Amino acid sequence: METYCSKVINDPIHGHMELHPLLVKIIDTPQFQRLRNIKQLGGAYFVYPGASHNRFEHSIGVGYLAGELAKALKSKQPEPNITDTDILCVQIAGLCHDLGHGPFSHLYDKMFFPNDDPKWKHEKASVQMFDHMVETNNLQSSMELYGLNLQTNLKFIKEMIDPPKKTDLKQRKDEGPQKTDLKQRKDEGPQKTDQERPSFLYEIVSNQINGIDVDKFDYFARDCHHLGIKNNFDHMRFIKFARVCEVDGKNHICSRDKEVVNLYDMFATRHALHRRAYQHKVTKNIELMITDAFLKADKHIQIEGSGGKMFSLSQAKDDMEAYTKLTDQVMEQILHSSSPEMEGARSLLQRILTRDLYFFVGEAKVCLCAVITLYL
Repeated sequence: METYCSKVINDPIHGHMELHPLLVKIIDTPQFQRLRNIKQLGGAYFVYPGASHNRFEHSIGVGYLAGELAKALKSKQPEPNITDTDILCVQIAGLCHDLGHGPFSHLYDKMFFPNDDPKWKHEKASVQMFDHMVETNNLQSSMELYGLNLQTNLKFIKEMIDPPKKTDLKQRKDEGPQKTDLKQRKDEGPQKTDQERPSFLYEIVSNQINGIDVDKFDYFARDCHHLGIKNNFDHMRFIKFARVCEVDGKNHICSRDKEVVNLYDMFATRHALHRRAYQHKVTKNIELMITDAFLKADKHIQIEGSGGKMFSLSQAKDDMEAYTKLTDQVMEQILHSSSPEMEGARSLLQRILTRDLYFFVGEAKVCLCAVITLYL
């Protein structure tokens, strides 16, 4: 079996990040490399020239920060019993949490599929892509080599990628490790079951309790850096002062009262990013035009999936082999196509490049008073 060593990556946001050998092996798969060709901010790149960063570097940053937070909690508080295996699982979840994004990130799942498939979301696709990646690249042996249990640990990783609902999280018990019949390892002790695993670990990658997680830590800092927007939130300070505390009988990741100003800055940064970039009127205009172009081209784009079966642009999400080939490059495919069926989609995308954007004609607002009167 091919051996991997830890790797140090120089990142413009987090500096020199040292990554576990298993993370390096995951990064070197086609399913993860695909993220190099998916823009982090979708259509915002056509508004902000610096917004050229991709899901690839963001995912590596989240995997790194997930490990840093878990390690910090372990070093400060040995009593929660965080193991090295727990830390590795959290890192993998952070690394793979965005594997399911489609072309132009949220444009694909929130605009291209607004009503057709409301149950589908990129987190669900991330879990499916993770399973596909593990199977097609034979990562099971590497995971076992580094002490992961393929039954309990992979389930834990996938639950962190696509977290359970808040009601399910509240039902998790934070009891200490109990005796089990699972195979014991030298340093780690018995493998943890779902009931024995500390529930606060689920708050690191995607926090369903209060929304404060390392996913946001990375994209706030990374997006601000590339957009040229000031970021006053210090995520490394949060990690340094974070502690596990009991709240209403459950353990959660908490902050000191003096950290409230830093957290205010985090939410202020989030507001600024939405107001100035994510919900920018020209960004949404361009994303609407890209969506319309994709809808026009949908049935005329064929992507080969498993067993040689062909899938359209909207169907590719149902087959991970086809979905692996679906990235932002579909825009270039439409632009460079000479097919008459693509004319409508092609002309829309050409309008974006020549800045001939949709015009805002007007809007109509429904008066609530009139509606109430109508039904009286």
